[in-house]
Order: sequence, then structure tokens, then C-alpha cells
Amino acid sequence: MKTLTSILTASVAVLGLTGTVSAENWDMPMAYPANNYHTENAQKFVDAVKACTGGELEITIHAGGSLFKGDEIKRAVQVGEAQIGERLLSAHANENPVFGYDSVPFLATSFEASEKLRAAAQPTLNKVLNDQGLTLLYSVPWPPQGLYFAQEVNSTADMAGIKFRAYNAATARVAELAGMIPTQIEASELKQALATGVVASFISSGSTGVDEKVWEDLTHFYDAKAWLPRNSVFVNSEAFSALPEASQKCLTDEAAKAQVMGAENAAALAGGFVDTLADNGMNIVVPESQLAADLAGIGETMTAEWLESAGDDGKAIVDAYKN
Repeated sequence: MKTLTSILTASVAVLGLTGTVSAENWDMPMAYPANNYHTENAQKFVDAVKACTGGELEITIHAGGSLFKGDEIKRAVQVGEAQIGERLLSAHANENPVFGYDSVPFLATSFEASEKLRAAAQPTLNKVLNDQGLTLLYSVPWPPQGLYFAQEVNSTADMAGIKFRAYNAATARVAELAGMIPTQIEASELKQALATGVVASFISSGSTGVDEKVWEDLTHFYDAKAWLPRNSVFVNSEAFSALPEASQKCLTDEAAKAQVMGAENAAALAGGFVDTLADNGMNIVVPESQLAADLAGIGETMTAEWLESAGDDGKAIVDAYKN
């Protein structure tokens, strides 16, 4: 009887160990705070994946750059330090101009256009990411981008010399063409940069303005609707391939739902973000006259530059989008 008990105890221990080993636990670094709608959407996604896989795949979100800073996330997933992550891929346009497809000024300026552009770019984007050992799961747009300032501006001449927060090559180029001084600053560091005067302007959505309570440091939001950048969620391809087929299907199925849900939420929230800025004393301005003309000129210049740098891949994306 003692021998039988020992065997059963050992068997239970082995079964328990096997259950522990078979379950996957992944880390998911994200650059934005837990209460940002991108992060909230991702939390719904990982909860759905856990339910779909019966707990065999559990993903832990590390929000606000707490595990890896924004500019570290993509590489962390590539090398397997994290299995999955979210990143604004346009911040890596220096690696490949294709990553900047969603930050070409005035190419896609609405949620509908953003979705159309995403679909046009996806085959090319998949190829580029696959070559880097990454698999794209889904992407969600930000609301249209506008310009934040601590003063009234009526043309790019009024912007000369202003310190400008850039988050990718496209925003840095906007600053240069407008005569401003760009400084690369991640989202988690923006509030401090504004408070300490490191920067006094930036381009982003109303969502970022609300997240960072920019009315404490700035006074004007110019609703230029320049473009709708997208946050992309991607997985290390080897980690994905190592999953059971059923778990892979859960991951991709729930990713497709998260993409739709995230875009719908972004569109629903967009107007409210701008209203919140106004409610907290910011001046909301739609660019007109000289400012509108100056911004349009910047858009034409940057579109031509991007098409030249992205070559055939860029042309294929734009052609597919326009057709």
C-alpha cells in the first residue's frame, strides 16, 4: 500500500509538472499607460486569448514602458527577450522606409482611409517583418494627428526655432521643414520634457494630449488631421511557431477581433479627446489660410521623399491604396 501511494503521489506530481510546462507564459511590453485605449484594447485581447486557449497561453502586459522602453520593444521581441509586443512601427522607418507608410502627411486622413491604407500595405509589411523574425498580429490607429504649441501660430514662420518633440523620422522631418528643432522623445518621457522646457511643441493625437494633460504646459491644438499612425502588435515568429496549432489559431483569431474593436474604439473616442482638451482651456484651431497652405506644402514634399526612399515597395502600397 505504501508503494502504491508513493507511485500515485509521484504520478500526480509528474502530471502537475507536465501541466505547468505545457502552459505558455508570455511577456508583452507596451509603451503607453494602462489607461490608454491601446493598452486597454490589448488587455481585452490577451484575456480573450487566455480564454480561447483554456489557459494554455497567458500573456502579461507590461504597460508604460515598464519592461522595455518604447524604442527597445521591437528588438526585444526580435531577439526573444519578450515574445510579443506593441510598437509604433513608423519609429523604425530608418530600418526600412516601409515602416513609415502610415505617417505620410495627408495621404490618409480619416479612419476609413487609414483602414484602406493598412490593407494596401499589409502584404509588403508582412514580408519585411517576416524577414526580421516577426509576425504581425494586428494594428490599431491613433486619432488624426494635430499640432500642439504653447503659443498661437499662423504660419510656419511663427514656428521657427521652437523646440519640437519628435517620435519618428516623419515627425522630425515635419519639424525641420517648419524651421523647428526636433528632439526624439518617447511617450513615457513626454510629460517631463514639456514640464522642464526640453520641448514646447509636438504633433500627436488628442489621445496623447489627454493622457499627458498637456493643458498644464501648452495652450493651442491645431487640428490638422495630418495622418493616423498605427500601433502594431507583433510576435516573435519562432515563439509563434512553437505554439500548438490550436493556440496559434486562437492568437490570430483574437488578433483580428482586436484590430476591428480597437479601430472602432479609436473612432468613437477621437472627438471626445479634442473636447477634453477644450474643456481644460486649450484653444482648438482648424488650420486655415497661410498655415493650411504651409502644412500642405510640407505634405507634398514629404510624400515625394517617402516615395523615393521606399522605392518599388512604396509605390506598390500607394498604388494599391489609390486603386
